[in-house]
Amino acid sequence: MNLVIDCGNSTTKIAVFDGENIISKSVVVTLHITDIASILHLYPIKNAVISNVGIIPTDCIELIRKSVVVYIDLQSTTPIPLKNNYETPSTLGLDRLAVAVGANYLYPSRNILVIDAGTAITYEFIDEYNTYQGGSISPGLVTRFKSLHHFTQRLPLVQPENTIELFGRNTRAAILTGVINGLVYEIEGYITDFKQNYRDVLIFLTGGDIFYFDKKLKSSIFVSENLLLIGLNRILNFNACL
Repeated sequence: MNLVIDCGNSTTKIAVFDGENIISKSVVVTLHITDIASILHLYPIKNAVISNVGIIPTDCIELIRKSVVVYIDLQSTTPIPLKNNYETPSTLGLDRLAVAVGANYLYPSRNILVIDAGTAITYEFIDEYNTYQGGSISPGLVTRFKSLHHFTQRLPLVQPENTIELFGRNTRAAILTGVINGLVYEIEGYITDFKQNYRDVLIFLTGGDIFYFDKKLKSSIFVSENLLLIGLNRILNFNACL
C-alpha cells in the first residue's frame, strides 16, 4: 500500500492507496507524528510520497522514511510519467504538477484543462501527446474576498457561500455575487477559449472550493476532489518501478 501526503497552505491531506484505490483519507490542520504512527499501525504501508508546500514536522518525515521501501519527497527534479514543457520547471508548483499527472493518468492521450480552485485558481493544460504545456494562475476565492477588504477602507470581509443571485441589494451581497459570479465567468471564459483552440478538450474541476462553482458552470466538466492525491500516487508508483 502507498501513503500519500499533500501538505498545502492551510491543511494537510493524508491518503492510503491500495493499488489505484483510495481506502483511507483524512484532512488535518497540523500533522502530528501520532497521525503517521496510527496509519502505519493500521495499514501495511510499503511506499510513501510527500508533496510539501507547507511544513511537515521533521519527526513525521523521519518515521515515514524508516518505515517504507520507497520514499519520495516530491521535487521539480522528481521523474514523472509526463513530458514537461514548462520553461522554468524549478518554479512550477508541486500541486500544479500533481494534478496534471493525475488528470493525464485518468485520461491519457487526451487534451485536458485542469482547473484547481484553492488559495489560487490554477489552469493547467495537458495535450493529447501526454505533454504538460503550462497554465495560468489567478487569485482564488478567499484571496479575492480578503483583497477587497484589505485594499479598501470600507468594504467588509465577506465569507464565501453559495449564491445564485445575479447581483446584490446590499454591500455584502454585492461583494458575494461579484466575487463568485466573476470567478464563474472567468472559468467559463477559459473553458470556451480552450475548446475553440483544441479538439475534444476534457475539463477537470478540483480543489477545496469546487462546490462553489461546479453547479454554476454551464460547460460539461469532471469533478474530482482527489485529483492531486491520484497524481501523487501515480508519481510514486512510477518512481517505484524505476
